[in-house]
Order: sequence, then C-alpha cells, then structure tokens
Amino acid sequence: MSREAARFLCRSALVGRTPIPTRTKACRLDVIQRRRWGQSRGFAATNSLKVVKPYILADIGEGITECQVIQWFVKPGARVEQFDPICEVQSDKASVEITSRFDGVIKKLYYEPDDMAKVGRPLVDIDIQSEISEADAAVLDGAVENKTEEVPNKSESNTQKIEVGRNDTAEATGDVPTQSAPSLPAEPVQEESQSRKPPGKHASLATPAVRHMIKAANLKIEEIEGTGRDGRVLKDDVQRHTQAAKTGAGTTAPQPAPTQQLEDRIQPLTPIQSAMFKKMAISLSIPHFLYTDGVDFTSLNSIRKKYNAAREKSQRLTTFPFIIKALSLALQQYPLLNARLDTETNPGKPQLVYQGSHNIGIAVDSPTGLLVPVIRDVQTLSIEQIATEIIRLSDLARAGKITTADLKDATITVSNIGSIGGGVVAPVIVSPQVAIIGIGRAKTVPAFGKDGGLVKKEECTFSWSADHRVVDGATAARCAEVVKGYLEDVESMLIRLR
Repeated sequence: MSREAARFLCRSALVGRTPIPTRTKACRLDVIQRRRWGQSRGFAATNSLKVVKPYILADIGEGITECQVIQWFVKPGARVEQFDPICEVQSDKASVEITSRFDGVIKKLYYEPDDMAKVGRPLVDIDIQSEISEADAAVLDGAVENKTEEVPNKSESNTQKIEVGRNDTAEATGDVPTQSAPSLPAEPVQEESQSRKPPGKHASLATPAVRHMIKAANLKIEEIEGTGRDGRVLKDDVQRHTQAAKTGAGTTAPQPAPTQQLEDRIQPLTPIQSAMFKKMAISLSIPHFLYTDGVDFTSLNSIRKKYNAAREKSQRLTTFPFIIKALSLALQQYPLLNARLDTETNPGKPQLVYQGSHNIGIAVDSPTGLLVPVIRDVQTLSIEQIATEIIRLSDLARAGKITTADLKDATITVSNIGSIGGGVVAPVIVSPQVAIIGIGRAKTVPAFGKDGGLVKKEECTFSWSADHRVVDGATAARCAEVVKGYLEDVESMLIRLR
C-alpha cells in the first residue's frame, strides 16, 4: 500500500470510524492516540469558560459589616474585563471602588443606588468568560455550596471574595442603573441638549445626603449640572437647579408651595454619621477637661508672608502646618498627651500606651461629613512636608477618595474650626486618644505693647480638651504654653527642627 493511501485510510478512520486494515498497524496506533488526545482536551476545556457565578462584597476591614452603594459603573448585559470598576461603595470611613476579578458579562445587580450592601453577600452575578485559576475555581465552587445551604434571597447568599484594591477613580463604563432585572438589556444613554455643558466622568456621582435631597425634590441626577470635581453634583447644585425651576415656572403661572416640604421626613443615618454616632457615644463616658488660651500670630504671620511672597499660590504656607509642627515638638516634652488609654487588654487594670510616633489627625469638613485623615510621623517631617500632606489628605477627603489606611491610628487630633468660623470651641476627644485641640479663627484685636501703647495683634484662641482620668489640668496647660511659645516666637521653634 502506498503512503498516500495509508494517510487516506487514517483520516477516514478518525472522522468516519471506518475499519482500519490490520496491516497498517502504525496508522491504527496514530488514530487511537488522536482520539484519546481529542477526548482529554475537550474534557478539560469545559470547566473554565462561560460560568455564571455570584460575586460577593468582600471584607473591607476595620470591622465594617455593610456599605452604601453610591453608584454603579455597569448594567445587566455590560461586558467587563479584569480590574474594570463595577461599582463604588461608601463605608463609615471612606468610599471604595469595587473592581472585577474576571472577564465576563454582568447578568444581575443585587442592589440599587443608596441601598446598604452587606459584606459577604452577593453584589452581582457575572457570566465568567475567561480562564479560571485553580484557586479561583476552588473559591467559586465553595461559594456555590455555601449558597445552596441558605434560604433563597436575592441579597442573602455567601460566595467568593473580590478585590477592593484600587483607590483611583476610573471612568464609568455605563450609566447608573435604575433597575436590577437581569432580563432587561442595557439602555442606551439618552442624548442631552446641545446647549448643555458636557457632563464630567462623575456627573452621576453624589453623596448620600445629596442623593436624598434629589429624591425628596423628585428630580433626576442626570438633569442637574454638577460643579464639583469632575462634574460631581453638590448640595448647591441641587438648590440652584430647584430655584431655577421655580423661577422658570413663576414666569408662566404662580405655583402653590409644595406640601411635601411641610411634612416630616425620615432619613437613615449615612455610614459616616453612623460611625460618628458610635464614637461620640463612647466619648460621652470620658470626663473632659477644657483649657483655652489666646495665641499671638503676629510674628508667625510676618515670617509666613515673607516666605509666601516669592512663591506661587499653590506653594504658599498657611498657619496650620506651623501649628502641627509646634504641637509635635511640645509632645516630645509632654508625651502623656500623645499616649493611648488601653482599657481592653485588662479591663480591671487600664494602662497607658506611650506612642513614639506623632500621628496627628486633622479634622476635614467633606461633602460626606466630618473625616479625620492622619498625618503620620510628624516628628520626622519639615513644615513644608506637613503642608504638602495636609493638601493631599484634604483633597482626597473632599473628593470622597480617602483610603481607610489614611483614617486610622491617630495619636492626637487637631480640629481647625477657624477655617469656618468661631473662636472658642469645646472639642470632643476620640477614644482611645487622651487629648484634642480646637483652633479658632484668627482675628485682629487691640492690645497694649511693651511700651504701653496701643497696638494691633493677630490673636487666635486654642481650645484644649484632655481626658481628666489620666491627664491633669497642669500638664495640659504646660503643654499648651509650650505650643504657644513656639508660635509666638517662631525662631525658637526653628532651632529645634530636624
């Protein structure tokens, strides 16, 4: 038999299962090997493609059990790739962007915007269309087994964990969904009028408080032009839009006042308000000692203005980084105010933990509420480095992109209430810290000079609150006097700088 005839019989036997001549033994072995190879290959490929699995909200840490869904970046039917953003959630500390772990198609959304998502419960269903590693397959298989043991509920299943790593804001891949039914296809984006300003990449993003305002006014967030960062909708934007609508309606016919504004409205606490509620309830058990004194900023402002004269606006220094550095220098002499009161290790015998690092928290008034990011290791930073860190943390907090790591482990807190107004304040200590300082607004006041003449003085009131269980009034007053001395005589502080 020729070589061509033998090859023809081999192909025929592989495809059509025709009998193989006994004298072509090599051909018969080749066919058997090909059949086995084809069967094993087809069997391995069925486990890794097109698997619809629920995707759970992973543990974010810090004991957080639920998060508020701020916005969705996908709809049912949307295709996602690995590391694409799925949604943004708001915990009681910061907002976190949830990203996809696989390539695939979103089949179902388990929550609407503003809903509270439970940690460990399904977030979305995804039709996985990419290779699955053995570790991921084990997690998915275990998640399905756990799901079948529970009572069927759209938000009561326990499945795989997901990545919660990225803090940068990615562009939205779709509008915020208005429904979570998996059978409905993704709606096309409605075209807006040509005269309207193109929305930014966060045009549909707003804080929970703003979203409740929009719901109460029966408005759509897509109709409101946001003036915040990247088109974010702020409270002022909602009020401006509502006022413009009333003005436009008033030109045609007088409209009666809506009765809805006169009715009571029940609104649950936002995650940040819930965290504040818990912490302040604990703080009420602390006996506060309040000490206030005025600090002369005349010398400080003189040096600061000379420094700022040769620099751009973005590089100019405020008084706040000087205050932070002066406090750090004073804490080296009075480490008790930088200590932590430990009442959990041995409840019968509380103990003080003297902390070596000066991690100073700064209160920031953000659109989502009061946040306290932390400047770490202030004792090793220069005044210029402190100023840069204050700007970075404040911008992240106001943009809602502060990370959980930036909000924990503060050893003492400074609240600059003077940036809003007011003079004397009684700041509340955040346990387990033992002290907090409130900075009032600086103002020009008349005073008597060294020669007895009347002079102008730029004075600011510092309000110190200390835990009177472990800090006596004399210690707090002496530390306050050291800080005052550094700020009123900046040269003495510069000598001690490292």
